[in-house]
Amino acid sequence: MVITDGGSAAPENKPSWADAGGGLAAMLVALPSAIAFGVAMYAPLGPGFAGAGALAGVLGAIALGLVAPALGGAPRIISAPCAPAAAVMAALCAGLAAAGATPAQVLASLALVGLFSGLLQLLYGALGGGRLIKYIPYPVVTGYMSGVGLLIVFKQIVPFLGLEKNADALAGLLLPSAWQWPAMTVAVVTASAAVLAPRITKKVPAAIIGLGAGILTHFAAGFFQPQLLAMENNPFIIGAISTSPAAVWHGLSSTLGGLRGLGLHDLGLLAGPALTLSVLLSIDTLKTCVVTDAVVRARHDSNRELRGQGAANIASALLGGMPGAGTMGATMVSLASGGRTRWAGVLAGAFALAAALILGGAIGRIPLAALAGILVVVGSRMIDRASVRLALRRSTMLDFAVVLSVAGTALAADLISAAGVGIAFSMLLFIREQMNSSVVRRKATGLEISSKQQRLPREKAALAAVGAETLVVELQGSLFFGTTDQLFSEIEQEMKTCRRLIIDMRRVTSVDFTAVHMLQQVGEMMRERGGALVFSHLPPSLPTGQDLGGYFKQLGLAGREGAGRIFETLHDALEWAEDSILEEAGVKRLYYGELLDLAEIDFLREMDEITLADLRVVFKERHVKAGETVFERKGHGEELFLIRRGEVRVVLPLKSTHRQHHLAVFGQGDFFGEVAFLNRTPRTADAIALKDTDLYVISRAAFDQIASRNPVVGTAFYQRLAMVVALRLRDTDRELRRLQDS
Repeated sequence: MVITDGGSAAPENKPSWADAGGGLAAMLVALPSAIAFGVAMYAPLGPGFAGAGALAGVLGAIALGLVAPALGGAPRIISAPCAPAAAVMAALCAGLAAAGATPAQVLASLALVGLFSGLLQLLYGALGGGRLIKYIPYPVVTGYMSGVGLLIVFKQIVPFLGLEKNADALAGLLLPSAWQWPAMTVAVVTASAAVLAPRITKKVPAAIIGLGAGILTHFAAGFFQPQLLAMENNPFIIGAISTSPAAVWHGLSSTLGGLRGLGLHDLGLLAGPALTLSVLLSIDTLKTCVVTDAVVRARHDSNRELRGQGAANIASALLGGMPGAGTMGATMVSLASGGRTRWAGVLAGAFALAAALILGGAIGRIPLAALAGILVVVGSRMIDRASVRLALRRSTMLDFAVVLSVAGTALAADLISAAGVGIAFSMLLFIREQMNSSVVRRKATGLEISSKQQRLPREKAALAAVGAETLVVELQGSLFFGTTDQLFSEIEQEMKTCRRLIIDMRRVTSVDFTAVHMLQQVGEMMRERGGALVFSHLPPSLPTGQDLGGYFKQLGLAGREGAGRIFETLHDALEWAEDSILEEAGVKRLYYGELLDLAEIDFLREMDEITLADLRVVFKERHVKAGETVFERKGHGEELFLIRRGEVRVVLPLKSTHRQHHLAVFGQGDFFGEVAFLNRTPRTADAIALKDTDLYVISRAAFDQIASRNPVVGTAFYQRLAMVVALRLRDTDRELRRLQDS
């Protein structure tokens, strides 16, 4: 089978025997659970609706099995009715029944919730929500799933113990005299067999072994109590059920009839359960997809899978079945039995249809206690016992509190309230994560970082004297109400001594009004002390679509008198800060804008006239217009360039892009090109004139000739060149160490 980039399988012409084996094994796992889930869904309506519930589970297994694999983006996933669907639908059924709705209205409402849930899943897939759902925090998901598991177990107390229909589960649990021992024995045997089956054999699904053991136990008890084997008025079994097309159509007609009794207010009340169910089913499906990908080493298409699941749930609702999702157990069994393509899932649905037509009314003889035993096992496995470990560490106690709160809300109130609690905790966990991760990526003073403008020694000395008064703060992540105080606390101490605060915003992903207000306060504090607030690398478009520069100007943080300055790059901001320091210190470039003589080039300034006279012979003059190239990368020139007037930028072209990495800017009185001059190696970068530039140029060959004739001149030149290069290397080493340590 060929896997495409989207993660789905290439179209298969026909199913293989391996797919048939995988589909059959998956059906044997999914169908008994689907029947149990359907019965649990309709349980609040009373024993008389157990058959209708079982039929809804069977129809759901058929519709989901046939549609989801055919349309979904995870071809190996087996879809069927699931525990979250049973929990949400049973809670809704109980609430509607308690509110006085008629059975027909309840059935119609359940069908609409399944339909709306499928439509929402289609919408999630169309809008690319497959990735968003994955970002729900794990404590919220495990708390919700544990709550669903607890609800399922709690709801099975009555059929597990064989209590009366309207009996209080907790009261019955504490009253052994009310227990029906035949029902409890069947439930215990079923649950025990389902748990122990994998230790005995893995060839037969545990659910089948458990259900078979429960049915045999029920018939064995029937020898002692014949009423257990009766079909009519027997509260211990599903009861009369028909899977014929006529029976299905009759059920649909009843549901459609119930729609006439629903008003707009009733439909509005279904929005919450539909939203909750759609998110739960999507999470359950995508979690199964991730695990399956790890097993088979493939990738799934999350959005396509959501669309496929949505279409399947719509089909199930229209057919009268219950909703579902991609199920872990059936999927793993299918893979273990040879299922490798989407045909395995489709055949699982086809086998469910065949089983329903063949077994027909025999399904009605399944004991409710056996189904309760299966659901107790399913529900207990959904409870995340490992989350208890979170309470043992101080750093994870909040995560445990989230799990406990969401699960407790689901059990004490309902799943809708639990969803609200989960959303609230998702926000709190996000804020906590943002507050715990510093928004300050690194800090540095002007002594540790400098612009790419190469400075002359006297300028470097002036900058070193007051370099600590420049503070560069590089930010990252979200600047919002949860992180602004943290940012202020981290820079507050340095602000007392710095006069130029440069805030680099290149890695900022969002900024809210609270953050802007705090930055305005920082700017005012800097101005009060005669300093300035500067911004660099403002992203033109944040991931949120926000234009940060426009936002700052709109709120008065930049773009007006007395507000913060904005520079395109950190280099520009640092150059401005350095120029400000040099201006305040009275250090200016001599002869600025005039052509410098060789004696006025900085590193040759102290040479005697005789030595300079010998050097003048080998230096040539060259004029380069703005934008022209002085030399190119990989060129074989061996010249050293001294700048008489103008500026030259050295850049490194980046591979596979049209961008360039800015290395340095050399100004009047400085020199560049020393590496190729000293080593006779090809150029490693491009040199481009930023403005009309005049140069002194000396080739290595010419220099070697004069050095051989007058070694004193060559030695003096080399000494001064080596001193400046050593200073540059020291500055580079210092900055590299800072970057490594930050």
